[in-house]
Amino acid sequence: MARINLLPWREEARRDRQRQFLYSLMATLVLGAILVLIVGMFFDQRISHQESRNQQIQVEINRLEQRIARIRELENTRNRLLSRKQIIESLQASRSLTVELPDKLAKTIPVGITLTNVRQQGANLTLLGTSQSNARVSAYLQSLEEMDLFVNPELQYVRAADKPATRIETYEFAIRVKLDNTKGKTQAAGTQPAGAG
Repeated sequence: MARINLLPWREEARRDRQRQFLYSLMATLVLGAILVLIVGMFFDQRISHQESRNQQIQVEINRLEQRIARIRELENTRNRLLSRKQIIESLQASRSLTVELPDKLAKTIPVGITLTNVRQQGANLTLLGTSQSNARVSAYLQSLEEMDLFVNPELQYVRAADKPATRIETYEFAIRVKLDNTKGKTQAAGTQPAGAG
C-alpha cells in the first residue's frame, strides 16, 4: 500500500528555512560580537601603548625642562661673572688713569691758562678755567686734541669774566672732553700675568 504523507510539505519546508535563518542569524550575531570584542581589545591595546609612550615623552620633557632651567641658571651666573669682570677691568684701567690724568692734564695747559675746576663724571671731564685771551683757549683745545688720553674736546663757552681774579686773565671758559679708556684697558690687559685668562 502506498504511504501518503498527510502533513503539508510546504509548512515543513518553511519551518526548515526559518530554522536555518535563525541559526545563521545567531551565528552572525555571535561572529559580530566576537569581531567587535577583538577590535575593541586591539584599540584598547593601541591606546594603552600610546599612553605609555606619552608618559615616557612627558618624563623626557620634564627632564629637559630641568636641564633648561639649569642652563638658564648657568647663563645668569655667567652674565653676572662677565659683568663683574668688566667692572674689575674698568677699575683696573681707571687705576692707572688716576695717576696719568693729572700728569697729562698739566702737560696740556699752555701759558696764559689757569684751571679753576676739574670735574669728572665717568668718562666725561669738564674743565673750567680762566684765560688771557680767546687765542689761548683755542691753543688749549689744540693741545688737548694732540694728547692721546683725551678724545673730542668741545668748547662749551668762552666769555668775559664777571669778576676777574687778576687783570691779566679776563676770560673764563668751559671745555668738555672725553677720556680714552681703551688705552688703559689695553695696558691693563698687557700687564696681566701669563696664567690669567
